[in-house]
Amino acid sequence: MKRGVFIVLLTLVSTGVFSYEKRDILQHESRAIGLTEVLVKDFSEIGLPTYNDRDFWNKLPLSIRQQYIEAAERYIDYGWPVVKATDYLEIIRSGDRRQEAYAAPSNAIQALVMGELVEGEGRFIDQIVNGVWYYSEQTWWGWSAHLTAQKAKDGLPDVNEPVIDLGVGEITNLLSWTWFLFKEEFDKIHPLISQRLKQEIMNKALIPYYERDDFWWMGFDSRPVNNWNPWTNHNMLTAILILEDDQQKKISNVEKVIRSLDSFVNIYPEDGGCDEGPSYWGRAGASLYQCLDLLWRATRGKFNVYDNPLIRNMGSYIYKAYIDYPYFINFADADATTSSRPAIIYRYGKDIGDVAMQQFGAFLARESDWGRKKPGEKIDEQIMQLIYLDEIANATARNVLIGDFWLPDTEVGGGRDMKESSSGFFFAAKGGHNNESHNHNDIGSCLLYADGKPCLIDLGRETYTAKTFSSARYEIWTMQSQFHNLPRINGRDQLPGREFQARNSRFSANKNRIEFTTDIAAAYPEETGISSWERSYRLDRGRRFVVKDRYSFSRRPKNPTTLNFVTYCKVTARKPGRLTLQGDDFTVEMEYDQKKMGLEIECIPVADNGLKRYWPNGVTRIVLTLKNAELKGENSITIVKK
Repeated sequence: MKRGVFIVLLTLVSTGVFSYEKRDILQHESRAIGLTEVLVKDFSEIGLPTYNDRDFWNKLPLSIRQQYIEAAERYIDYGWPVVKATDYLEIIRSGDRRQEAYAAPSNAIQALVMGELVEGEGRFIDQIVNGVWYYSEQTWWGWSAHLTAQKAKDGLPDVNEPVIDLGVGEITNLLSWTWFLFKEEFDKIHPLISQRLKQEIMNKALIPYYERDDFWWMGFDSRPVNNWNPWTNHNMLTAILILEDDQQKKISNVEKVIRSLDSFVNIYPEDGGCDEGPSYWGRAGASLYQCLDLLWRATRGKFNVYDNPLIRNMGSYIYKAYIDYPYFINFADADATTSSRPAIIYRYGKDIGDVAMQQFGAFLARESDWGRKKPGEKIDEQIMQLIYLDEIANATARNVLIGDFWLPDTEVGGGRDMKESSSGFFFAAKGGHNNESHNHNDIGSCLLYADGKPCLIDLGRETYTAKTFSSARYEIWTMQSQFHNLPRINGRDQLPGREFQARNSRFSANKNRIEFTTDIAAAYPEETGISSWERSYRLDRGRRFVVKDRYSFSRRPKNPTTLNFVTYCKVTARKPGRLTLQGDDFTVEMEYDQKKMGLEIECIPVADNGLKRYWPNGVTRIVLTLKNAELKGENSITIVKK
């Protein structure tokens, strides 16, 4: 039973959209540069600041140094908590992932390490040692939701089978950097500290990585991969470069990382689109860039694939999927707002020569109080941000608002009334299929923003539980097509699976109009009797947004067919055939044919904390029921800004 559920999870969150192409870009580059000859022998050769580089730490802005020290002081008497057996077991008891139980100690050690780096007086060393010993004594460093990867029954980690998940990768990176930065300080206290730490990292992470090829995220079998691949590989690559003393083993396993990363790059669409969405791009395309950057540094600039068109497209996706700060296109499980790792966006843009991406990264940095607030994320990521602190602060920043975009492989497109302006309408729509990574049943759905604020929305996802990644995923309301901007046909919703897909998706744009069209009939079960349902979205720039349907049934439908629109606006029925949608500093009117459609306005409270981040006041669903649906027909909805 457990194996079956795990396969379902992989199908739901890991299956790519696109046909496999064995590009092997990174392996070709490795051979071309002679990786065996150019890979550094010692991590210190990479040139990143160490604990003893006092000049670097002392020159940081005083306010940032003080923030780091104050954060570390909060943990000066921290009592390292036990991750209890019941914390792990909660995932199979209630579905609660108990992420906070794993996050708290890692936050503590990060704060202590960064505080000691900037202060340099040894005041936090003992607590760092306690943190190191705490993790050394721990059975497993991963997250309970991922214990399905082990052969033993999930719920508790099996000490005899160390498996590598996202959590193991994150802690491996954190502890490898801690070892690298403070090994000499640890040895002054007791030689067993650094010795034990290295041994635990090797046993819990690196040796399993060296010896096993069957973790699904590696991509060495037929199972497709997602953001787990570059995210975990970056952490493993970091640890290999820091801890492996045997140069031949180091080379062999760096090459293994490269082969695994190619499994991720090979299934990526040529248009660079991330079907997991912009917030997941932060651990998909962005993590791949971290791997490429680390390989570049570890070969003294020899490893370089930044001129490859696919690598460039994977970067530029992030500003193509941008609406206006802080909103991004959030199809599937993606978040409606994200900072999207501005320093990486800036550096990625700089390395591929994409000025817009570089300026966009600088803009996002400015919006997140760059240079005034201490950086976040893991130790290595904070160090990289500090290295570029002045450069990004002084870089040209631009709110990149492109006029329109089309990703033909991902089948996502959209645009706005006027480029470089958030005034007026912005829309995005998607085709694809219903087995995308972090899939929702949402083929043909759209979102619409007015003056950069949400109007017709994609809900996103609730807080993750065991149910989210199980065979019961589509019992969750936010995953269902009826709670997207889509029709419910003959009483039925879309179904999950690769075979439920869009047909004949197409896109066009000029100075006057943007239009996206796709046939969504194949996304619905055969029982609906639907032969074709062509859904189109047209933005007449500066004038109106039109949703149009043309449909045909093979037999007369017996159940209601409804058009559903989910909005964050207050909805008022002013007169027959016309609704007023009041949003955040904007008002639009939705017009429909009341002779063809009946109206229901459904207010939906939002209780889940994950959804409350974006939709705290609840949402409204507009349900338009087709009256006397014929074998063939068409309808249209027009939205104009007041």
